Amino acid sequence: MRLPSVPNAEELMQRPVISRNGTQLPPYNTTYYFDQLIDHNDPSKGTFKQRFWHTYEFYESGPVIFFTPGEENAFEYVGYLTNVTFNGLLSQAQNGTTVVLEHRFFGLSNPLPSLTGENLRYLTLQQSIDDIEYFVNNVHLPMPGGDHLDAPWIMVGGSYSGALTSYTMYNKPNLFYAGYASSAPVQAMYDYWGYFEPIRQNMPRNCSADVEVVIEYITEVFEGNNATAIQEIKNTFGMGSVQHLDDVAGVRSNLWDWQDMQPTTGPGAAFYQFCDALEVKEGISASMDGWGLEHALAAWGAYWKESYLETMCGTEDIATCLDSYDSTATYFTDTTIDNAYRSWNWILCNELSFSQSSPPPGDPALVSRVVQPEYDIRQCYYWYSDVFNTTTPPPMADGAAALSDQRYGGWNVSLDRLFFANGKRDPWREGTVSADGLGIPSTVSQPIFVSDGFHASDLIVDFGEADPSVGAVQQHALEIFSTWLSDWSN
Repeated sequence: MRLPSVPNAEELMQRPVISRNGTQLPPYNTTYYFDQLIDHNDPSKGTFKQRFWHTYEFYESGPVIFFTPGEENAFEYVGYLTNVTFNGLLSQAQNGTTVVLEHRFFGLSNPLPSLTGENLRYLTLQQSIDDIEYFVNNVHLPMPGGDHLDAPWIMVGGSYSGALTSYTMYNKPNLFYAGYASSAPVQAMYDYWGYFEPIRQNMPRNCSADVEVVIEYITEVFEGNNATAIQEIKNTFGMGSVQHLDDVAGVRSNLWDWQDMQPTTGPGAAFYQFCDALEVKEGISASMDGWGLEHALAAWGAYWKESYLETMCGTEDIATCLDSYDSTATYFTDTTIDNAYRSWNWILCNELSFSQSSPPPGDPALVSRVVQPEYDIRQCYYWYSDVFNTTTPPPMADGAAALSDQRYGGWNVSLDRLFFANGKRDPWREGTVSADGLGIPSTVSQPIFVSDGFHASDLIVDFGEADPSVGAVQQHALEIFSTWLSDWSN
């Protein structure tokens, strides 16, 4: 599964950073540390070192543009200080300064020395929001006058950190003057089968037709009693020794490759290679109806075995590699820090859920109906066996997503000066305020703009240059923030 991360920004680490008055500033990748509270409900527990990065190359009494990449090691996102991103573009246009803050329990910003379930009790949406508030109110930015800037703060986020932007402004209404939320899945949900809908709607039509017919056949066979037919499918995909059928059907890597797509993506992208493997036969491409079950099943199986199994499993036995029922696997038991999947899954198991499963019966499906949210719930027990058991199940199984929506607004958020930017081809679209059929209106105070982009495409300047619809969203945002900031007064 792909983390719902923002696109990486390639910053020029070696480029000299020069302020507008000609002063040479520290390199973008200079790491600073903030003494953050371990527990905002009990400050007596002490503090931990939370990493952040900062530059004031464009600063002339403008706003502070604040950003957290969310569920990743933030060092990889130092480029969000620069004008290769929307953050830096806004800072440059408004004479501001930019900040990147690492999220608690990601990267090297850890309140406690390991990622056990017991320690991760301090990883909650509320603690993360409180981190942001405490940072904004107490940080001394490493710049002249950085301990008492008379400036508005603007929070920018994409994907989970875009949702966190909305959550923070809802929960702390006076903390940020304005916010920009890109591809923000603000509506937590238990069964997020909608992840695959934008993929199905926007992938090559012949490819979706063949994937649908293969998935329908796999579901039919796996839900039946024909052991021979079941084994034939497993063998076709090189998973003959894999015991559990949901482990066979649950491998969705070819579809998850869509999240790596952007407006600059070329024909050699992994997702296009997958579709070519299914749809190009002897140099001829299938019609919109695809080639049909017989060819598509064999072609998909061959491509999966040749292009994915070896990469995923290496020299490890396939049955062991793909066994999500082995609670002793290192994948579940490794509690060392800087393990983004472990920290992110804790958030899913406890507050956001977002199980990427199959659609309701009767809807076209890219994922087998063998894959249900229970597949993910079971793994929550394995990931965090020190806190979850039969008497204490993961909250994901008991309405956690609905509770988070109630606490932080979800789709019902209505805030002043919060800009939503979404992409039609984003797999996280159905969790955003631009989900199909939702009909949330764009307003002057809470504008909603939709491009033809993918996941958080509008955060990267190059993507706006490659896709005019993405560039138009970026330009509208710059104009709207200019208007908002002209009205600011302390």
